[in-house]
Amino acid sequence: MIQIRKVRGHHRRWTDIDNWVERNKGLDLEYLKSQERDYAKIWVHPWSGISITNSEMAQPSGITKRRILQGLITIYNEWNIKLASLDEPYYLKIWLYDPNFSRSQVVCAIGNALDFYETTFYKPDEQKSLNPPHYGKLSDQMAAFDWEYHWDEFHFSPDDLGEPDDYASLKDYQYQKKWMTRLMQKPLRKTGYENTDGEFIESFAHREGTVWVGGQQPLPY
Repeated sequence: MIQIRKVRGHHRRWTDIDNWVERNKGLDLEYLKSQERDYAKIWVHPWSGISITNSEMAQPSGITKRRILQGLITIYNEWNIKLASLDEPYYLKIWLYDPNFSRSQVVCAIGNALDFYETTFYKPDEQKSLNPPHYGKLSDQMAAFDWEYHWDEFHFSPDDLGEPDDYASLKDYQYQKKWMTRLMQKPLRKTGYENTDGEFIESFAHREGTVWVGGQQPLPY
């Protein structure tokens, strides 16, 4: 069972957030031209680390969450100005995860990767609307974005389990098998894909939350 640990030292986290924003708001256009994609994830301790114990950090909340969200908006606005200077179409969005807020990020793309992210998330037919007043002091800034409702999903295939020889021990294999058995009993969305041999591989998606994909009209170029 995963334990949720509280986050302490919020004032130190706020300084880390400010530093993270400063490091990321300057979009490297030369790198972008070579890769055609870039992103700014929330790289603020402790949410950016990899847990080596059976626990995870509580999601950002209160002032800390608001400061991170303000940071995402600031990065978006700075990138918007830089991208407009390229004089070409571009993709620029904020991916806002709920409840997994710490996975939120700003994402952009140009050139051949312009449409790369359009199918990243499943968009259900029944759409919902984001409620800007829910974000308090940031409500006006949130209302300036057009937000689309998508699902945050974990994708997997039963073939991912593998064989006992693929694991460090039989105990590890049995644990993973038990976890997948429990997962298969949950409500799942059936998906699938074609591998390089043209064979259709059945897979599934388990919904873990929501992703609000937000953007504004591109600046004139």
